[in-house]
Amino acid sequence: MKDIFGQALFGYFKGDGKHKLWINNTYGAKEEMPLDVYFRTEDEMPDLELIAINKCRGKVLDIGAGAGSHALILQGKGLDVTALDISDLAVTIMLQRGVKLAVAADVFTYQRDKYDTLLLMMNGIGLCGTIQQLRLFLQHAKTLLNKGGQLIFDSSDIAYLYDGDVPVRDDYYGELSYQYVYKGQKNNWFKWLYIDAEKLKTIATEEGWVVEVLYEDDMDQYLARLIPLN
Repeated sequence: MKDIFGQALFGYFKGDGKHKLWINNTYGAKEEMPLDVYFRTEDEMPDLELIAINKCRGKVLDIGAGAGSHALILQGKGLDVTALDISDLAVTIMLQRGVKLAVAADVFTYQRDKYDTLLLMMNGIGLCGTIQQLRLFLQHAKTLLNKGGQLIFDSSDIAYLYDGDVPVRDDYYGELSYQYVYKGQKNNWFKWLYIDAEKLKTIATEEGWVVEVLYEDDMDQYLARLIPLN
């Protein structure tokens, strides 16, 4: 698959602000994905992300780290951080921005070390794509954690897309399909998961995790911390 997202991040990083990153979806008109949000400072981050950062402890794996903004803040707080992203270009950006350890890898096959905190920000858990893949991720995440470790991520209930009248369908309504478009190039369609808090609690409990909701806003977005039972 073409790394359209990485190309867009790299273009913006190198000063090309005129080209926009667009996202096609299956539920409405295409949307612009503002690239500047990946380069925010701590002062520019919302409460949800600041709470997540302050809950991190020990050795941290920042999964889907993008341009490395969260990793840089955690580094500045003295934490031992590994920034992980599937995009080689994203890793190049992170290293140039000063992230000490950035790795290009797929988290589903990553097994290089063990951590005290696994962090996924900006609905990073969406990379699971489907409920079934979320189950596989939760199983794999246990192998990446030290005893007493934690998994922290945010997500949201997207029932609002359907004006509260969620259609009856075979798959979960939070399993959406997207496609990146940048400079006329497109990547393949991919699945991205948004999971409501109650569904998360059900799935996580079945997979052997305890769920604590740390924060909720008025936009159906929430921050969760998961602790494995074993």
